[in-house]
Amino acid sequence: MALSLPTLSAEVIDKDLIPSLRFPHDDVLTDPDDIKQRRHDAERATSLGNNYQGKLDIYFQTADGAVKRVYTTIWATHQEYLTLKSGITLPLHAVLAFDFY
Repeated sequence: MALSLPTLSAEVIDKDLIPSLRFPHDDVLTDPDDIKQRRHDAERATSLGNNYQGKLDIYFQTADGAVKRVYTTIWATHQEYLTLKSGITLPLHAVLAFDFY
């Protein structure tokens, strides 16, 4: 992805706070290749979550432009959003990057 993870300055939050956040209406990524890579990474993260209960960091942006990071399991990737552990959803268009361990 065009966004380099080591340079991201992100506030670490608990996944339970995600439902209280506001997200941008437009996609946080503009490059079509980055958007395609994000979809691929989301599908990979879903496999990791379902097959191994594996967790990863998700970097995403809120409506106010702040970058957040959450360490969690992704259970499903839908067209418009991700379903995380505990049924919490995160809009896919707000996701900047994934960090696999």
